[in-house]
Amino acid sequence: MSAKEEFYAHIEKGYTTKGDFITMGAAMLEGETVTGAYVKVPLKTLNRHGLIAGATGTGKTKTLQIIAENLSDKGIPVLLMDLKGDLSGIAQPSPGHPKIDERHEKIGLPFEPKSFPVEILSLSEQDGVKLRATVSEFGPILLSRILDLSETQEGIVSVIFKYCDDNKLPLLDLKDFKKVLQYATGTGKKEFAKEYGRISTSSTGTILRKIIELEQQGADLFFGEKSFDVEDLTRIDENGRGYINIVRLTDIQDRPKLFSTFMLSLLAEIYSTFPEQGDSDRPELIFFIDEAHLIFKEASDALLDQIESIVKLIRSKGIGLYFVTQNPTDVPNAVLAQLGLKVQHALRAFTARDRKAIKLTAENYPISEYYDTKEVLTSLGIGEALITALDEKGRPTPLAATMLRAPMSRMDILSDTELDSVINNSKLVRKYNDIIDRESAYEILNEKIERAEEEAEKEAEKEVQTRRTYTKRTTTRTSTRQNPIIKVLTSATFIRGVLGVLKKVIR
Repeated sequence: MSAKEEFYAHIEKGYTTKGDFITMGAAMLEGETVTGAYVKVPLKTLNRHGLIAGATGTGKTKTLQIIAENLSDKGIPVLLMDLKGDLSGIAQPSPGHPKIDERHEKIGLPFEPKSFPVEILSLSEQDGVKLRATVSEFGPILLSRILDLSETQEGIVSVIFKYCDDNKLPLLDLKDFKKVLQYATGTGKKEFAKEYGRISTSSTGTILRKIIELEQQGADLFFGEKSFDVEDLTRIDENGRGYINIVRLTDIQDRPKLFSTFMLSLLAEIYSTFPEQGDSDRPELIFFIDEAHLIFKEASDALLDQIESIVKLIRSKGIGLYFVTQNPTDVPNAVLAQLGLKVQHALRAFTARDRKAIKLTAENYPISEYYDTKEVLTSLGIGEALITALDEKGRPTPLAATMLRAPMSRMDILSDTELDSVINNSKLVRKYNDIIDRESAYEILNEKIERAEEEAEKEAEKEVQTRRTYTKRTTTRTSTRQNPIIKVLTSATFIRGVLGVLKKVIR
């Protein structure tokens, strides 16, 4: 048996699956594609999360596109974080190209151009389905971690939520939360002190400043109603294909706190909403987080702990998280250890630091008798990647340098007209894009403060009137006592004396 035949048998054995799967491409040996040596990822293990990494321009986004459209074809919905704005083309079929035909001939797969069902979602003022959540849905713990608060400040946030629950004050947006904070150290200071203890104005001042910082990144557009129902991410079209939900994030690349806030709230909501799946044959929903380093870049230790916990727990709900970034070292080790599928595109060794990163990256992959991993990492071409996944028993598959298949959809953005057509035909746009501003904590407390001020004014006026009456009475009594002539002339003794004299005169 030749080396090529041995390699073919090695890949075929390592990537054989009993259940359904998606095909990534064909394995390569010594730089040549081995036709028919398919690298397959079982649907059963896709909820074990994954990583797509590689230097700029090596094809990470196209790999994301390949996986997303193949999942959609299998009836599995997908959520994509589109920070560069180049994923909307999934809504249109590929125009085809001779190089695509050549690539697929080497792999041994037919190429079929397709479009896929797409929903365009937005966190900002860009067009699309508006993604919103209420402050109440965040809860005190998650909100405190987003704001990076101290233990004392976290306690104050918990008290604020408790007060709102006890008094039936809906916390919908950030202005509601700010109003309650101000009330707690202002008009309602005595009320709070009596029921929940004294609240420090310096602590509430710090919390307010952090909320304003979050607002400046655009969070005021995210917090509010109508709250997005995560079940709408799992829609299937009339042809049985899963919707590919694309969140447009091109205008918030410089606002990582807003991005982290959205991601954590969405994952927390999904975890609390979706039922346990157990050992399922297919995932319920797959997330792809492009430019994943933005989540971890400015995250506090508390926030990182929250992310790590969610990554560990959410797979039991049938949810897979896939991080797309330039270098695996962008992802914390605790998260990296949870990732089952690894697709590693080429890395470039321009500096000593790059060479060190390549060495560390190579150590994250299974040892292979067919590859020098460090050498392969720097020699991969565009649309080629080292792949290892988990088989149906949860064991790592053999490392395979892979010629990846081409996306079936367009590898480019939609035109403005095409984008408008997708948005205008969306059922979710009609469901979520009406702005709702119902009575909440802000309005209720404003009314309460106004009533308190009116009552205070009435009490003050009543007190002034009482003082005036008292002063008048006091002045009259004081004047009578201080005039001795009037006192003598009006005395009973004087009157009797006068009457006696008159009586004698008359006689």
